[in-house]
Amino acid sequence: MKPAEQNIADWTDVYFKHTKKIVETNGDCTATYAVFMRRPVVSAPRLAIEWLEQMAAERNFKIEIDLIYAEGRWVGAGEPMMYVTGPMSKLCDLETLLLQKIGPACVAAANAFSMCVTLPHVAFLAMDARHCAGTEMAAMMAYAASVGSDRARRKTNATGFIGNATDATAHYFGQAHGYGTMPHALIGYAGSTVKAAQMFHETLPDVPMTVLVDYFGLEITDSLAVCRTFPQLAAEGKLSLRLDTGGGRYVEGLDPQSSYAVLDRNVPECIRGYRTDAELKHLIGTGVSAAAIWHLREQLDRAGYRAVKIVASSGFSPEKCRLMADAHAPVDVIGTGSYLPDKWTETYATADIVAYNGAPMVKVGREFLLRKAAAE
Repeated sequence: MKPAEQNIADWTDVYFKHTKKIVETNGDCTATYAVFMRRPVVSAPRLAIEWLEQMAAERNFKIEIDLIYAEGRWVGAGEPMMYVTGPMSKLCDLETLLLQKIGPACVAAANAFSMCVTLPHVAFLAMDARHCAGTEMAAMMAYAASVGSDRARRKTNATGFIGNATDATAHYFGQAHGYGTMPHALIGYAGSTVKAAQMFHETLPDVPMTVLVDYFGLEITDSLAVCRTFPQLAAEGKLSLRLDTGGGRYVEGLDPQSSYAVLDRNVPECIRGYRTDAELKHLIGTGVSAAAIWHLREQLDRAGYRAVKIVASSGFSPEKCRLMADAHAPVDVIGTGSYLPDKWTETYATADIVAYNGAPMVKVGREFLLRKAAAE
C-alpha cells in the first residue's frame, strides 16, 4: 500500500507536518489515537494496519494497535474501531494517509455485506475495478467486498462474492484469477451477439461462457438465438446470459404495462402495496429491473432452456438488491461495482488523540472516544 516513507511529507496534511516539527523540537510524548467513523460499518482495517506497521518498521519505532473490532465485525457509529499508541512525533504525520485506508474500505464492506445477506442464494462478482480511482482503490474495494462477503457467509450462510474482475485482486476471494467473459466491445467487433459467442467459444473453449445480450436491444431474441446455437451448453447449465440494459430503455418486449403484468404473474405481492418511485424504478422501470429478469426467465423456460443461467448487472446497489429480493428475481449471479459507497462523505474516518503519555485527554464533545476504563 502506498505511499512509502519517502513520499509521506508530500501527501499528508500540512498542519500535521507543522505538529511533527513542533513535537520534535519541544519533546516527544506517547500518544494514543482513537479511530472511528460516523456511520455504522463493517470493520475492514487490515490494509490500513499493514501499512501502519510497515511505516513503524521503516521509521524504527514501536507501535501498539488495540483493534477493538476485529475484521468483519459490525461497528456502530462513533464507536472507536481501534486505538493506536506510539511516539507522537512518528505518528502525527501518518494520520491523513491512515484514514484514507480505513473509511472507504469499511463502508464498502458494509454495503457488500448488506447485498449478500439480502440475496443469500445469489452469487456476486465484484466488477468495480473500472470505477475505482486507481489501483490502490481497486485493491481496497476488492478487499472490502471479500470482508463483507465473509461476514454474510458467517451470519446467513450466503453465497456471497465468488470472485472479481481482475487477476491482481482475485486472491481476496480465494481465486487464482479474475472472472469475466466478454464486454460490449466484443459484440460490436463481431457484428452480432451470436457471432461474438461463437468466436469466444472457439477461442476459449474451456472458459465458462456468459454472453451479453443487450447490445442490439434484442435481449430476448438474441438470448434465444444463442441458446439455439449452443444447445448442449444450454442443456448442461454451462451457458449464462447477462442482462446489462441501460436505464434509457426497456428490455425487449417490455413497457410499463407489460412489466407490471410480468410481476403480477410471478410475484403479485411485491407490487400490490405502496411503492416509492425509486422502488418502482427497480421493479418495473427501464434497464435491468426485476420485471426484466422475470421476463427473460419466462422466455427461456418457455423455449425449454430452463438450465440456462441469468447474470444481471447495471446499478446493483444495496437498495436495488433489496428490491430484487422483494420480487424474488430469478437471477443466478449479480455483477456489481455498486457496493462502492454512493455517498463519499460517509467514508470519512476520523482519528483523535485521546491520551498523552497515558493521561486521558480529548477535545470537548469527543469524550465518547476515551477508553472505557479511563473514562470511569
